[in-house]
Amino acid sequence: MTREVVTISSAALTLDVLPELGASILNLRASSGRPVLREVDLPSVRSSSDTASFTLLPFSNRIRDARFTFAGRDVQLRPTTPDGLTQHGDVRNRPWQVTRVGDSHLRCTFDSRAFADLNWPWAFTAQVEYVLHGPHLDTSVTLTNADHADMPAGMGLHPYFTRLHDGVDPLLSFSAALTYDTDDRVIPTAAARPVLTEENSRVPARLGARSVNRAFTAWDGVARMDWGTRGLTLTADNVFSHLVVFTAPDGSLALEPVSHATDAFNLAVRGVGGTDMRVLSPGQSLAGAVRLTLDGDWGS
Repeated sequence: MTREVVTISSAALTLDVLPELGASILNLRASSGRPVLREVDLPSVRSSSDTASFTLLPFSNRIRDARFTFAGRDVQLRPTTPDGLTQHGDVRNRPWQVTRVGDSHLRCTFDSRAFADLNWPWAFTAQVEYVLHGPHLDTSVTLTNADHADMPAGMGLHPYFTRLHDGVDPLLSFSAALTYDTDDRVIPTAAARPVLTEENSRVPARLGARSVNRAFTAWDGVARMDWGTRGLTLTADNVFSHLVVFTAPDGSLALEPVSHATDAFNLAVRGVGGTDMRVLSPGQSLAGAVRLTLDGDWGS
């Protein structure tokens, strides 16, 4: 199957996007050709899970047993994982409309009402904009309730970063005060608790052989990878109150800015605080932006 690829470039970066697959990012490279996000070959892409980055809407991460209660209404979704969860929303594998605003600017739009089989009972629209300028990629996300009733809502981005450059594992750092204990399906079992010393990433450190799949909150919105001769900084708006850190099986590192805790809808029903579940009234939007910035030598 041949997929359309839309490309934009700046002096420092080149971005490839797949309109029919969630407007997901196929590749993000420095002008030298060095990959910033994990390098992806187009023929290997079967779903957005195989891309370099995808968008999480109208919620992020997992919903326990694919169901929850909202405003007295029992909501049953289709499970999308082998262990019976619904994961990562339902826009990432669907076609989006992509408009080239300029040589370094794409606007991508989505309307859930165009899909009779959408795995979400409320109507919504979404917009993602990719803008390259200087050493930056800015990604803005807007989710709008297009229904006639209040809608629970959340959003996020799921970028996978190239971890090793010239054989060097980066120093990773971010400041987050709280994290969640989870069960065997990586779903929180209670409210967030203070991070332990061994979980603390305020001091830059290499992940090494550690396997990580953990959500943090009370996060200051900044995460950094530093290889010595080059670096990369992720900066997120306050709406992205949580950060998921995941060492992927392929060796890449996912740093996911998201707007709420995993399974926030069910946690909220239980009275767990701090999950940042949002409720959008009809016509109301949730929006925020994330910036990736390169520094140092990104030559080949």
